[in-house]
Amino acid sequence: MNARRLIAFTALLSDAAAAEFLPTVDRPPIQSPAVSEASGLAISSADPDFIWLINDSGGTPDVHLVGTDGTDRGKVTLKDTRNIDWEDLASFSLDGKNYLLVADTGDNNSKRESCTLHILREPILPTGSEKLAATELTAWQIQFRYEGGPRDCEAVAVDAMAGKIILVTKRTQPPEVYELPLHPSSKQSLLTARRIGQTSVKSPLDTFISFGNQPTGLAIASDSSLAAVITYYGVFLFPRKSTESWAEALAKPPTALPPHLLPQAESVTFSKDGKSIYAVSEGRQSPLARYRIQAPSPK
Repeated sequence: MNARRLIAFTALLSDAAAAEFLPTVDRPPIQSPAVSEASGLAISSADPDFIWLINDSGGTPDVHLVGTDGTDRGKVTLKDTRNIDWEDLASFSLDGKNYLLVADTGDNNSKRESCTLHILREPILPTGSEKLAATELTAWQIQFRYEGGPRDCEAVAVDAMAGKIILVTKRTQPPEVYELPLHPSSKQSLLTARRIGQTSVKSPLDTFISFGNQPTGLAIASDSSLAAVITYYGVFLFPRKSTESWAEALAKPPTALPPHLLPQAESVTFSKDGKSIYAVSEGRQSPLARYRIQAPSPK
């Protein structure tokens, strides 16, 4: 991004709500040599100082663990699972247990007849200088197709309080919003993701770069009050009232945060206390970008 575009983008950030989250100066690199195409990240539900990451399509079926300072803390291998096109990652708690959801939903050409969500228990985290080296079976899987036909999707999040999975498509204009149950009661082998609406994440850079408004990641805060959508050039926040559905919340104009300045941003996550937002890019030693809620200035 050149200086002129950055100035144009920043000049449009006039919404007061955007100022609540500001980028931090510290952007530590991801030190794990195995993370070369980070396509999803999620904060640990067990310890806020740990972050989980996955690689993009064709990678090993591993979920990598790093510290919030970027240090390599090992990995867990998902047994009997393929990485066809892993594109997003979510963490959540349900019935007192911590889980990770791996979204195998990438479909650049919109040809996949079905996609799969892999849910696994979050492993016990390492202590001291130890590195995690674990193998886990999935706790359950959700195989699904989209209402209306195949879609490319890189943005998937969990609302554990509502028991729902929210998916936002990448290449449709405008992006479409779909919904699945988090823990299906039906024994159907193939579910249908229901279309519940559409969203908008328009960036000032869309005038120059046509794909700047394509969602590449989605996160929902643990209290379900806020969603974040990341694109190649920005992070967009969608507040949600307790009386609103996600279809209603995501249909409203979002608040744009200051540019993340990542070369190919792929994923976003909230800290468990909701006071920080982390973002990551593809590429080795990607910076771990962070936004932090700023205390109001004294008057």
